Amino acid sequence: MSSTLDQQPVRAVGGTSPAPVRSARTRLLALPEVRWALAALVLFLAALTLDLLGAPGWMWGPLFAAVYVTGGWEPGWEGLKALREKTLDVDLLMVVAALGAAAIGQVLDGALLIVIFATSGALEAVATARTADSVRGLLDLAPSTATRIRPDGGEEVVPVEQLAVGDVVLVRPGERIGGDGQVVDGSSDVDQATITGEPLPVAKYVGDEVFAGTLNGTGALRVRVERDPADSVLARIVKMVEEAAETKAPTQLFIEKVEQRYSLGMVAATVLIFMVPLLFASGVREALLRAMTFMIVASPCAVVLATMPPLLSAMANAGRHGVLIKSAVVMERLGQVDAVALDKTGTLTEGAPRVVDVRPFAGSGLGEDELLRWAAAAEHPSEHPLARAVLDAADARELRALPTAMDFASRPGTGVVATVDGTRVAVGAPHRLAGADDPALDEAARLEKQGRTAVLVTLDGKPAGVLGIADRPRPDAAEATRDLTALTGSAPVLLTGDNPRAAQRLASGLGITDVRAGLLPQDKVAAVRELEGAGRRVLVVGDGVNDAPALAAAHTGIAMGRAGSDLALDAADAVVVRDELAAIPTAVSLSRRARRLVVQNLVIAGTFITLLVAWDLIGTLPLPLGVAGHEGSTVIVGLNGLRLLTDRAWRRARGGTAE
Repeated sequence: MSSTLDQQPVRAVGGTSPAPVRSARTRLLALPEVRWALAALVLFLAALTLDLLGAPGWMWGPLFAAVYVTGGWEPGWEGLKALREKTLDVDLLMVVAALGAAAIGQVLDGALLIVIFATSGALEAVATARTADSVRGLLDLAPSTATRIRPDGGEEVVPVEQLAVGDVVLVRPGERIGGDGQVVDGSSDVDQATITGEPLPVAKYVGDEVFAGTLNGTGALRVRVERDPADSVLARIVKMVEEAAETKAPTQLFIEKVEQRYSLGMVAATVLIFMVPLLFASGVREALLRAMTFMIVASPCAVVLATMPPLLSAMANAGRHGVLIKSAVVMERLGQVDAVALDKTGTLTEGAPRVVDVRPFAGSGLGEDELLRWAAAAEHPSEHPLARAVLDAADARELRALPTAMDFASRPGTGVVATVDGTRVAVGAPHRLAGADDPALDEAARLEKQGRTAVLVTLDGKPAGVLGIADRPRPDAAEATRDLTALTGSAPVLLTGDNPRAAQRLASGLGITDVRAGLLPQDKVAAVRELEGAGRRVLVVGDGVNDAPALAAAHTGIAMGRAGSDLALDAADAVVVRDELAAIPTAVSLSRRARRLVVQNLVIAGTFITLLVAWDLIGTLPLPLGVAGHEGSTVIVGLNGLRLLTDRAWRRARGGTAE
């Protein structure tokens, strides 16, 4: 168990401050995609205003032209470069479609299409920049320098990059550890939540392993470096997130994959419809009009618009209920998941220790409140998580006006001692405060078998009682686990860096049978890869730095928003803002409903396109009627997709998770 530490502010030595300065985020306007999209939007709004006010064309015409240039030049240029590689880029098709709309007088529609695509590109650029910022911020967890012990016993402050395997470094209280290694002298409590996700600091003694970037408590440690700084666990987390982002297959909406082939066929057909009549001495104007009508009624824009409204509506509805989906691609992929992997601390649990058992010993003559009062009084000067848990429990029982603790001392690996009303009170590790044959150890062992952290309280050296401290499950953890099981057909997998006993205890209460505990970040990624290797599409839910590589590597990753680390939030595809686990299966169900509406809309759009194209090829379809039919189908599928905006759609998704 972890001892209770009195964490006083410690002067940073050699740049090893416990609170590293966060890397500055990239300014939005520093991104060229954002600047061009903003310029296009401003110009579009100005031109639209003048047009609606009835201003002459010479006033709003140049503004619309500027929209085409500012918002369309970059996707157009990228599309032309892709064309040289024999790939028809969807952005180029949209630019061509916008220019085609302008050519037949629909300048406003074309400009709107340009603005939409420019904004989409800007949002993608912002998301990429935010991820890069978070990776750089993670590197700030590691100190820039370390105190190395020279062979003559002296000390020297060196950059951590200069540390070599075999060097011994001194880690003072409150400093971050400079490298992965083994404790060779001293004892302390180390907060390694960034690496393992454990909710409480871990007692470290000679021979124990420690990790770079983790925070030392009040004891001084000497650590022998056993890994090159470039190969530390923290450095590997950064590398894994970057590799996952680079190697994850490029994602597209399903319709975008179809659209590229469809668009090639449409372009070829348009050319043929224009050229073939000319071979039979048909008039150029008549052939051009028929070809333009065909291009409009067969335009892939209608198919894209048939797809986007359901997904965007589902995204908006989920966002209104506390689940931020980062893109339409993610909304579509979310409904495809058939396996779920859940983190423990901060995801299934609240992430903060709570006193759940107060057990005074029969011979102490104390009740629960009296035992808790003694413990809270002794812990009052401390800022350790266990101390906060004890004080919160005393406050919940309205145990006010605690006696003042005198002669307070914290002993790393043991606990705290203080004099309270003339009585020497100790609170800490049972095996450190009680003798080997003391019955108090049996009671502590019973609590630990239940997944609790046992804390012994002694008065003047005699055991008075034991407290059981645990990280409580979230109130909706059982409901969310049950609903996810119903959606995927199998119970979620628990992936945690916490100890096996605590993990198994939590899992048994939630119906989870596959428990993988004591995992480092790379182990979580390996577990996800194993599931995906079996053909599963894995949804990973987590909150910490140690979860970020798995979130990035998974088919879909969801981060808990309130306590989630910056890296986890940016590596994930979606964020649960209010930390409501039950919202996750509802979002999955909503995604599946959106996919069904997409299929409905494609059938509607396809029917309209087929009828209008047949009319144009067999007979003579008037251009205005073709435009009206095309726009009418767009309105119908758009309104159909908007059905997912309502609260009723969210309630139906929540009530129909077993789909």
